[in-house]
Amino acid sequence: MSKPAINFFNEDVTYALKNKTAIRTWINSAITAEGYLLEELNFIFCSDEYLWRMNQQFLDHDTYTDVITFDNSERLKTINGDIFISIDRVRENAAEIKVPAVTELCRVMVHGTLHLLGYKDKTKSAKTQMTAKEDHYLSLR
Repeated sequence: MSKPAINFFNEDVTYALKNKTAIRTWINSAITAEGYLLEELNFIFCSDEYLWRMNQQFLDHDTYTDVITFDNSERLKTINGDIFISIDRVRENAAEIKVPAVTELCRVMVHGTLHLLGYKDKTKSAKTQMTAKEDHYLSLR
């Protein structure tokens, strides 16, 4: 098996993530704390339009979103996935809730990771649990 990796890519935007090593360590510590093993995790930064088209194509949703997560894991308790994040949406949401864009980006990154760890957000109670986990891991950043 290859060395575990967290990778960052740009699709149709130019975005330079700062502190990549620290973010890799932080995300991996969340994965480990949840009892999972990291194989490979790719964060792909893109535009609203790019993610909207993916949402239509793969999820049959005609809405904008900040994140779409694809679980490629073949073994239980392992993380192997792709997390697509709209930088446009992250910046807009950050401005709306008055937090730094990097803080909102980290929330979205851990949100996508939590989906790979089995957390859901479709019901009110699941969303409450997801938000509590996001807050917990953000506090460790």
